[in-house]
Amino acid sequence: MPEESQYARVASTPAQRRLAYIDWMRGLACLLMFQTHCYDSWLTPDARSGLLYRYSQLLGTLPAPIFLFLCGVSFALVTERLWEKGRERDSIARQTIWRGAEIYALGVLFRVQEFALGYPKAPWTDLLRVDVLNILGIAMMLMGALCWLATSQRLAVSQRTTIWSALVLTAVVAMITPVLYTHRLQFLPWPIESYIDGVHTFKAPQPWLFPIFPWIAFAFAGLAAGFFLFTDFAKRSENRTLAAIGLAGVVSIVAAQLFDRAPVQIYEVYDYWHTSPQFVLLRCGVLLIIMAVGYAWCQWGWARNGYSPAIQLGKTSLLVYWVHIEFVYGRLSILPKRQCSIARASAGLLVIFAAMMLLSILRANWKRKSTAPRLKKSVVVQNVSEAV
Repeated sequence: MPEESQYARVASTPAQRRLAYIDWMRGLACLLMFQTHCYDSWLTPDARSGLLYRYSQLLGTLPAPIFLFLCGVSFALVTERLWEKGRERDSIARQTIWRGAEIYALGVLFRVQEFALGYPKAPWTDLLRVDVLNILGIAMMLMGALCWLATSQRLAVSQRTTIWSALVLTAVVAMITPVLYTHRLQFLPWPIESYIDGVHTFKAPQPWLFPIFPWIAFAFAGLAAGFFLFTDFAKRSENRTLAAIGLAGVVSIVAAQLFDRAPVQIYEVYDYWHTSPQFVLLRCGVLLIIMAVGYAWCQWGWARNGYSPAIQLGKTSLLVYWVHIEFVYGRLSILPKRQCSIARASAGLLVIFAAMMLLSILRANWKRKSTAPRLKKSVVVQNVSEAV
């Protein structure tokens, strides 16, 4: 769902395989998103009361954190590349913050499209709904500001400062979320308050929206993980680094469970599944484990030499997110909403998966053909320069 990866490819070189897990994770998020949306849109009320639907929606809590986490990881990769090229911190900040503004604008455009396709049934307030693309754009702008503040002349210091700053912000966002949901900023206009607690036009915050609190925490966690991958420790042994990340994920999950069972609670209202810092910590642990598993799968599994549907989808995650919504929830839904059995909805899910795979392949092929002449020209120029 965030921008297409510029780094990961399924290829035979070790450097490419090492970064393929980023696209693999994006593709996994797309697959989880497809099944969640399809069953949510198409199943009958009776089918929605069964175990399949409940587990489907439970898995559906992962795509948004994955996208935000990978937004932070990719942001760190881009920033490191720009640092290595000798770009000034003001220039890096402008470029990254502007990219965040573009993603935010795409989120607004997406809401306009959905409103137009749903007119006249869609309420005008849907134009101001806080969705994933909106929060991704805001996350990128905030991370750009953080990296600007943390950057110094010595890259190692900048890395450490950024990592610790991102981790502190992750904890702060998670810990003040319950307070902001209990003591709401109701003096703000609802479109602005909705970016804080996801209240929208309702009387209480809605769990299906994506406000800054707590969702921005996953982006900061990803930023810390991304910069950690560029530390001297990580460069000495990437395998051990990813193993350490997986172990950190296990520790985070165990710690979240211990904190949840603590006899003393510091919050006036404790909602584990929606606002608690413990659940944020648990999901961060799950994300770290998925990252380690994805790395292992792309480094030593079938994805190393074979074709990976997940990686293919991950390369065009924004496109398939944008398109599939209309064919699942919109006026162009391929099946009648709330009228399908599990078998029929599952068949529809397979159709959506196949269609999005085809769309992803066509997009990737078009992009490859459109960039091939420029790449060939740059190689020729480089060869001539070297000869001279």
